[in-house]
Amino acid sequence: MQPPLVLFDLDNTLVDRRGTLAGWAAEFTAQHGLEDEDQANVLDMVAERAYPSTFEAIRTRYRLPVSTAELWHTYCTDIAALVSCHAGILNGLEELRAAGWRVGVATNGAADIQRAKLRATGISERVDGVFISEEADARKPQTRHFALAASRCGTVLGDGGWMVGDNPVNDIGGGRSAGLRTVWIGNGRSWPPDDPEPDHVVPHARAAIDLLLLHSADRTRTTA
Repeated sequence: MQPPLVLFDLDNTLVDRRGTLAGWAAEFTAQHGLEDEDQANVLDMVAERAYPSTFEAIRTRYRLPVSTAELWHTYCTDIAALVSCHAGILNGLEELRAAGWRVGVATNGAADIQRAKLRATGISERVDGVFISEEADARKPQTRHFALAASRCGTVLGDGGWMVGDNPVNDIGGGRSAGLRTVWIGNGRSWPPDDPEPDHVVPHARAAIDLLLLHSADRTRTTA
């Protein structure tokens, strides 16, 4: 019997990207002498996707006297210093692996910043594999993204598994299309009424981990 697989989204699932970005935007605008109203604009520019091209747009818009490369490097360093992962989630990742799960991270984004967050929080030490969309130009909800993430964990999608994430389209719709069972992280939101529902809805990642551990215990009893 193959070990069960679970893939976790990173941003706003394992870590609070929204809160981290808000803190970063406040520091960034103060550092560069921008106006208070610019803070919301800068935050909006990085909120959807943050890549070097995003910082080229910020540099041009605000006529900043530094290079795009320097802005991007500083962003990666600053975000890594600000981001955190709750101890209960870190412990839960270890508990899943101890229970026989293959645990991976499947995330969209730029490799530089995502790897920096994974290292800074200690997540990278507690999972079997990581796949970041930029590494092979495969973004969620594409099935190829999930297949590559499974491969990084030493398994294949055909063996089944779970996807845990906060995005109804990228994580839940994409995970379902890839043949995975799904757990949606609500973060205080209601599930969109017109979308096919996930297998489970939980408030945060630790609750998802507890659900999977319970599933694992039930699976062990069934096959014993």
